[in-house]
Amino acid sequence: MAFAGMQARIADLFQSSASLCYVVLPAASIFLFDTWIPLHFAVAVLYIVVVVLATLWFKRVGILRTAALCAALTCLSFIITHGPNPDSSAAARTLISLGAIAITTKLALLNIATRERLIAVGKEKDNLARFFPQSIVEQIATNDVALSTTRYDPAAVLFVDMIGFTKFCSAMQPQDVIAMFRELLCTLSDSVFEHHGTVDKFTGDGLIAVFGLPVSNDLSATNAVRCALTMQARLQAWNDARAASGQEAVAVAIGIHYGDVVLGDVGCESRLELTVLGDTVNVASRVENHCREAKASILITDAVVRRMQREGSEGTVCRFTDRGFHTIRGHSEALRLFAFPRDAAPSTN
Repeated sequence: MAFAGMQARIADLFQSSASLCYVVLPAASIFLFDTWIPLHFAVAVLYIVVVVLATLWFKRVGILRTAALCAALTCLSFIITHGPNPDSSAAARTLISLGAIAITTKLALLNIATRERLIAVGKEKDNLARFFPQSIVEQIATNDVALSTTRYDPAAVLFVDMIGFTKFCSAMQPQDVIAMFRELLCTLSDSVFEHHGTVDKFTGDGLIAVFGLPVSNDLSATNAVRCALTMQARLQAWNDARAASGQEAVAVAIGIHYGDVVLGDVGCESRLELTVLGDTVNVASRVENHCREAKASILITDAVVRRMQREGSEGTVCRFTDRGFHTIRGHSEALRLFAFPRDAAPSTN
């Protein structure tokens, strides 16, 4: 019973009972070999193998405890073998062994730190991939400037929301609503990523996308508008498939505005969210909401058109109809809007 209790306590020190095989037994074998063989050389250096084995099974605490065990056994073997009056060569061999254990332990801890850093970077990339295209994820990962650094830069902001959300969902089962929205949001976000945009946030029945931040792009307005056209084209194809199975068609409205935005972290310390703020974001939201009144599937502002012209995208601009000036809710000044009609074919060419 006493032996079993001691065995359990030793196992607790090394985080699992497997350590009795992978750490304690090799260490004990080296101790016996070092203490009772008549050969006089630094057998204790072999303890570094035990420390290396510990890196395969344990985290920092387990490795430090393994190193402490090895150092203790080295000193105990020295005392048993040489007594109170050791010769200088024996002391030197022991010091060499202790130094080797210390160096190996340091390298093992550095290896764990590097491994954890790589895992953290991988997790961060996986998280960023939910909101950024892969090309931007790689740039962010190698950028010396923190992603959360507050900045004030021009960008194109795209709002897309489902039309008739409440009525549409009232006749569906909850699980069918969630399944439908997952498929819809996946289609929308894929279109954003393909056009070098970032998903600022999902809004339940739509999303907010930004083009030109956090990595600048010379075609930010063009990419935003082409993304909107791609969204509507894919939505049409998706609705054709839904109609074949007797499901109701889904319609979305898209509004785009171009201008300066603030990019930064908002929220409390326990839950920060990187987002864009400012009048450009508010206007894009109002423009999207105005699509219903204007009977347009996509509405873009004059600022977007002027930016696209500077980007050399007159061909895309020509696909939109000038609707003149409109006063939109929540905005004092009239905005010149350009529309893509609901009944137009939204090809991406």
